[in-house]
Amino acid sequence: MANQTPTPLLKRSVLVPFILITSLFALWGFANDITNPMVSAFKKVLELDNFQASLVQLAFYGGYFTMALPAAIFVNRYSYKKGILLGLALYAVGALLFYPAAAYEEFGFFLAALYILTFGLAFLETTANPYILSMGSEETATRRLNLAQAFNPIGALLGLLVAQKFILASLQSDDLLPNGAPVYGTLSETAKELVRTSDLAVIRNPYVILGLVVIAFFVVIALIKMPRNERQEGKVVVSESIKRLFKSKKFVGGVVAQAFYVGAQIMCWTYLYQYAESFGITNEKAVNFGIAALVIFLTGRWVGTALLRIISSGKLLFIFAIGASIFTLITIFVPGMVGLIALVGISFFMSIMFPTIYGIALEGQGDDSKFGAAFLVMAIVGGALMPTLQGLILDLGGTGYTDISILGVPEVNFSFVLPLLCFILVGIYGRNVYTIYNPTL
Repeated sequence: MANQTPTPLLKRSVLVPFILITSLFALWGFANDITNPMVSAFKKVLELDNFQASLVQLAFYGGYFTMALPAAIFVNRYSYKKGILLGLALYAVGALLFYPAAAYEEFGFFLAALYILTFGLAFLETTANPYILSMGSEETATRRLNLAQAFNPIGALLGLLVAQKFILASLQSDDLLPNGAPVYGTLSETAKELVRTSDLAVIRNPYVILGLVVIAFFVVIALIKMPRNERQEGKVVVSESIKRLFKSKKFVGGVVAQAFYVGAQIMCWTYLYQYAESFGITNEKAVNFGIAALVIFLTGRWVGTALLRIISSGKLLFIFAIGASIFTLITIFVPGMVGLIALVGISFFMSIMFPTIYGIALEGQGDDSKFGAAFLVMAIVGGALMPTLQGLILDLGGTGYTDISILGVPEVNFSFVLPLLCFILVGIYGRNVYTIYNPTL
């Protein structure tokens, strides 16, 4: 009996469009990680309190949550290509608005620019993910999406490096006196104005350059003929589509799992710095551990994509969730450098979770995929909610990170019980996929 020819991951006829759309994954990864350090940057430059500075992340995740469903409605009426072009246009407008925001030196203007920028990211994520899934057979869809998503951490790593080398390293408001106190707080109002103008220009410039790069992508994609999948780009009634989606336990479970996964990811990457600081590592040095986490995350994406050739998506998600849970337990109960290394290592197991959950949840949804994609993108709001809960645990004993001991470990260690619970829930979903939803896999 002749060997069955394996289903190709991608047809040659869609190779160029696939490369172009895949490049967008790096483009929004860049925006994600260049923006994270802006919380502390704006706090220092504009002399904000912690709540005001946190509005940066609220604007970022709020843009995703607000625009995901409108993006799906737009794609339903027009096409994936037009949805991507509108997303790029909004992305570029938001980035370029950093120029007048810096001129006016108004924090609200920066938040509005960031909010519009993430309108564009919501359009891109809602559109590009199902578009990649549609560029071939459903049999290889999840593996294809993992391959495309592997380029997201490349952009994220570049964004973090640009933030570190070209923004944070150039901010005069970060300068310290010999005794370690910030220079900025000792300056006269006139001197502060000069520093503020200079620092806001430093923050502005990478975003303006990014806006110009996004415009270039817009022009290229507008000129290239992109494939249409009539089966997945057909027009559907919105209300009926949503009803069908929420009758699917696999889809609903995927949305819930996605929200908890994103929450876990943001908690692990945000509070890595507090964890390191709890035993004497400065934020400047801790950035290197953040970079290591992204490199490991990228490695995990490539390894996971290869493993999907021989292991079903549900089983691999379950295995990686177990790995993440074990490393999180080490993070909690082994304080010090070993715990920090385990915290960095969690990124390997997180690497395949977002695209794998995404692909599983949308598998077999056909015309409803565009609306399913919207709810999966809206689940990103978990990244705004879960870290707040972890912050409350950190505040139990005071403003420090080792004020009290819980179960024999400092509160900063114990706070990672929240990511642990998230990974357990993701693992349960993965197990359900191959035992209940797709028992033949």
